[in-house]
Amino acid sequence: MALTISVGFVVDDAIVMLENIYRHIEAGLSPKEAAVKAPPKSASRLFRSACPWSRFSFPILMMSGIVGRLLREFSLTVALAIFVSAVVSLTLTPMMCARILTHESLTNSSRISRIFETAFGALLAAYAKGLTSCCGISAQPFSFSSPPSQPLAFYT
Repeated sequence: MALTISVGFVVDDAIVMLENIYRHIEAGLSPKEAAVKAPPKSASRLFRSACPWSRFSFPILMMSGIVGRLLREFSLTVALAIFVSAVVSLTLTPMMCARILTHESLTNSSRISRIFETAFGALLAAYAKGLTSCCGISAQPFSFSSPPSQPLAFYT
């Protein structure tokens, strides 16, 4: 179970970093500039996700008795996964993005990518139509640039 959680940590944190780098590239930066600019902005998010898990694993590590001995490996695996995930996400992922991503690779989409984008657009349109007919709420495109006083959703 601890290995499953560990893989989830590493993949989740790497995806967060990749999305942040991709957003900077879409804004017009080169992949190398985006890879340098993204980690400081993602570090706080990675830290916020790691803190609760480290608070969870440390007391289990300090447990005594039979239960403590049974859960010690689980706790060590989770704690090590948190550390490795942070190191990989803040160092290896940006370096690989700077070397592998290009503007051309982001603009050229494959056939499968176009199929998924079309399906997602149809699903989004059906959701907006259902939301409008069911609740009387007009759907607006999702945006992170909306003011904090409004919820970040399709609702207006």
